[in-house]
Amino acid sequence: MATALLVDYDQVAVGYADCGTYGALDEVCAELGLRRLPGLHCYDLFAGESRLAAFLDEQPGTYLLTDFLVRSFERTVVRELGLDRYPELRDDYFRHYSRAIWLAQEPDDSELQALAATAADRLGLPLTVIPTGDGRLEEALAELVG
Repeated sequence: MATALLVDYDQVAVGYADCGTYGALDEVCAELGLRRLPGLHCYDLFAGESRLAAFLDEQPGTYLLTDFLVRSFERTVVRELGLDRYPELRDDYFRHYSRAIWLAQEPDDSELQALAATAADRLGLPLTVIPTGDGRLEEALAELVG
């Protein structure tokens, strides 16, 4: 797909952080001559690498949420892990977590607040809300295509 876009456009960029590809995405980007969003994952884009590292150093058992994960939690976590069918697995999956941090792009959205609280409750974890906004993501996108 990217090669088809390169025929029609002067510049093509990948709007995706590494997110668990362990460098495979970078290999593809290098092969195709594409640039991608920086960072190991979207959490870096929202919180900043050093701030995120501090959260995880302070409490290694931190489960991270973004607005996307809060919105899709029932589908991407509960159903995918089978917690809707086997709720007893929650403690096996999340036993070593001690808190959930919501890196909130829209911290004032009451629907997201309720969904974040529900997600943390489903995990049996206390919720910490860290307002991040979209500023870092917007800057990274502007730099990527600028």
